[in-house]
Amino acid sequence: MRRSLALILLSLLLACRAVTGLPTLTTAPSTLPAQLTTATSPPTLTLEAPIPTLTLTPPPEAPFTLHYHPDGGLYIGDLVSFEVIAPQGANLKDRRAVVSVEGLPGASFGPAEFGRFGIAGRAEATLMWAWDTSDLPAGDYTLDYSIQPDGWQWSQTVTLLPEGNLPEAERSTHWASAESDCCLLYYITNTEAQRDLPKLLEMADAQAAYVSDRFGTQFSGPVTLVILPRVLGHGGFTNKDIAFSYLDRRYTGGDVDIILRHEMVHYLDNQLGGEFRPTMLLEGLAVYMSGGHFKPEPLLPRAAALLELGWYQPLDHLAENFYPSQHEIGYMEAGALVEYMVERWGWEAFNRFYRDIHPGPRGGGQVGPMDAALTRHFGITFAQLEGDYLKALRLETVTDQVKEDVRLTVAFYDTVRRYQQAFDLSAYYLTTWLPDGKQMRERGIVADYLRHPSAPTNIALETLLVSAYDQLRAGNYDQAERLVETVDQALTILAPTSSGADRFPLSSPLF
Repeated sequence: MRRSLALILLSLLLACRAVTGLPTLTTAPSTLPAQLTTATSPPTLTLEAPIPTLTLTPPPEAPFTLHYHPDGGLYIGDLVSFEVIAPQGANLKDRRAVVSVEGLPGASFGPAEFGRFGIAGRAEATLMWAWDTSDLPAGDYTLDYSIQPDGWQWSQTVTLLPEGNLPEAERSTHWASAESDCCLLYYITNTEAQRDLPKLLEMADAQAAYVSDRFGTQFSGPVTLVILPRVLGHGGFTNKDIAFSYLDRRYTGGDVDIILRHEMVHYLDNQLGGEFRPTMLLEGLAVYMSGGHFKPEPLLPRAAALLELGWYQPLDHLAENFYPSQHEIGYMEAGALVEYMVERWGWEAFNRFYRDIHPGPRGGGQVGPMDAALTRHFGITFAQLEGDYLKALRLETVTDQVKEDVRLTVAFYDTVRRYQQAFDLSAYYLTTWLPDGKQMRERGIVADYLRHPSAPTNIALETLLVSAYDQLRAGNYDQAERLVETVDQALTILAPTSSGADRFPLSSPLF
């Protein structure tokens, strides 16, 4: 069965390469399994082993799901983290997870309480860097799980591989840092970031200067940048630091400088503050200030294309459900809304409004506070703002090229997320595995960022996605669509439980 899947996917790859000039499959030296470097025939695609059926006493409605970190295999010397993910709808209030290793006295971890994880608020118990595997012999270990106080129990076997099996490049990696005029940049050695360090430092200074100029103010101090040598989410995050993905096989596409600019807008926006910054405006401001979402693009015409495609999301719905909404549509629409408001009232007036939004009653949502601030600053309601915004969008000229680019952008990123949910789950944006970077640097941990799924399946599908984005970015829409469809077909074969049913309907309206 695996060989037949390999041949099917290989034929798809060869067909696409004939049409689009798809490059030979390659991967970074630090992640390429040694046996692939000398292969003389196409390797068999190896699917990750499914989580076994769990025996629970008494069993909940569905088994718990387990994720181990680092991704891409566990090796002696790893600090292993556990995610114990609850069944959908399970009531785990006051429940705790405990993990122990059979045959290792004292190797018991937890209890860890169940809580909400990630943007999606997934119910799970997280045991961060709980199991120190240093000085253990390689081999199989039985892990015993229990949920207290109910007493649900099950076991699972994991394999710790010899440290010597790691590629040499990973065994010698460590955290390093460099400074530029704007930023303190942290990176992991033996990665693309070290290779391109001068270019990255120059890019950081250029984007910081651009964002400072747009805001008319300076960053209060050095900006901390953490370069991720793997794809996480859509490629960028901002909290206390800015983290962004930088690697050759960056299958989420996007222009790195625009992604970094977007995150720097968030960073400076956080610095300037405001009692309550609604998510739709916060993200819309970052898109507007960056001149596009993943690349430079005309925001108002793209939002107008959403209307013509039947994909426009009413602003009250988007405001209250921003992150769960279709990602690219929400960001396009929000960025265009901010651009419309700035063009109508000017930057200073918009900024005063934006910094003067105050939260309503607890649990009251985000529309009410925006409505009050709009009335106070501009004498209009939220509903009137949307009516005026829609009138402006209907006056925009939407070319066939813009409409097709919007349509395929949505299709491409839906496919990216479908791939992540099937084969790179830690990267999926709603539940991204993004440990604390400062602690990682202090403790010398690199594997959580450095290691990621790199089986032949991952390499093949990610290479297809890279090529699909390149074709989309070049405006070669027929080739881009064929590549996106190829990945979807391959996912249907390789991950049949990932049906893509939650993909955005590309041929029918949302509402």
